[in-house]
Amino acid sequence: MADPLRIDRYDDRVVATLDRPAVRNAIDQATIDALHALCAELEETPRTLILTGAGGVFASGADIAQLRERRAADARAGINTHAFRRVRELPMPVIAAIDGYALGGGAELAYAADIRIATSSIQIGNPETGLGILAAAGATWRLPQIVGEARAAELLLTGRILGAEEALEWGLVSAVHPADELLAAAGAIADRIAANDPLATRSTKRALLAPPDAHPRIELELQAELFESPEKVRRMTAFLERRKKK
Repeated sequence: MADPLRIDRYDDRVVATLDRPAVRNAIDQATIDALHALCAELEETPRTLILTGAGGVFASGADIAQLRERRAADARAGINTHAFRRVRELPMPVIAAIDGYALGGGAELAYAADIRIATSSIQIGNPETGLGILAAAGATWRLPQIVGEARAAELLLTGRILGAEEALEWGLVSAVHPADELLAAAGAIADRIAANDPLATRSTKRALLAPPDAHPRIELELQAELFESPEKVRRMTAFLERRKKK
């Protein structure tokens, strides 16, 4: 059986492509297992992750054939929830490069990313209530963080699907690119991340993920660590020397 997640590894990043074209990259148990394995790798050796989908689709949702057979115990197990939260909590940034459908669980996987970019053909949203369930793999807490409570409530309670213009206007994605430039655009973001100090990047992400009551204490502790870093001294010295030469 083909791997549902095609992975390309580089020194400073990993590109993971959802690859189940026959079912529009629907997220099944094998995909979840592959995401857990990838997260374990990136927790051990942190690198930026670019998530995308094959065949002009990000992910059309959870695999409905599997979802239909799940019962209360499966819901409480949080099969997709734990995998997506693990993606969200990776040490280095996660970029979702979204083409075409990102629906239901596919949308929730995209919400787990730190940065989302898309093509003009994006169709993103959560139609779960129309299937007799709720969006329980992150949308009810992550979407309000991204677009605000009022807009999140409208999307989740109506099941409305957003196209590129509204997704950009609402801040659900930060940029829209032609389909043939999407991965290059994601790569350019990864390049900018790679040019920065990895420890400072990881610290910034930790601060971004921290709960409200952790601020400003967490920033001060993380900054204290960075102030003692030789890389901080090296980078600031190089900056001052460049400025002298101007």
